[in-house]
Amino acid sequence: QVQLVESGGGSVQPGESLRLSCVASGNFFSSLTMGWYREALGAQREYVAGVTTGGITDVAVDLKDRFTISRDNAKNAVYLQMNSLKLEDTAVYYCKGVRGNWDYWGQGTQVTVSS
Repeated sequence: QVQLVESGGGSVQPGESLRLSCVASGNFFSSLTMGWYREALGAQREYVAGVTTGGITDVAVDLKDRFTISRDNAKNAVYLQMNSLKLEDTAVYYCKGVRGNWDYWGQGTQVTVSS
């Protein structure tokens, strides 16, 4: 069993930055493909970014110029750096880990962008 715990969310103004962290329990982190998703109020959960076990990263097309994903296997952690935040980035951000047929989700962290 893997537990994922996100942190780093908060309330910011447009144009500011946040760095989300997700830390995994257990000894399997390096074998997990990791990703970030977000869910705005009243909307479906959507993909934000992912990083493979080999460190290959991917970011949703419309977020590529502002968001960056990275992982640190030594710390069992994956990060989402979010720059130039916009009002529409307001959502609950979830961390996801995938290993074989198993999906693991964190509880989410709220990001609110408001002026």
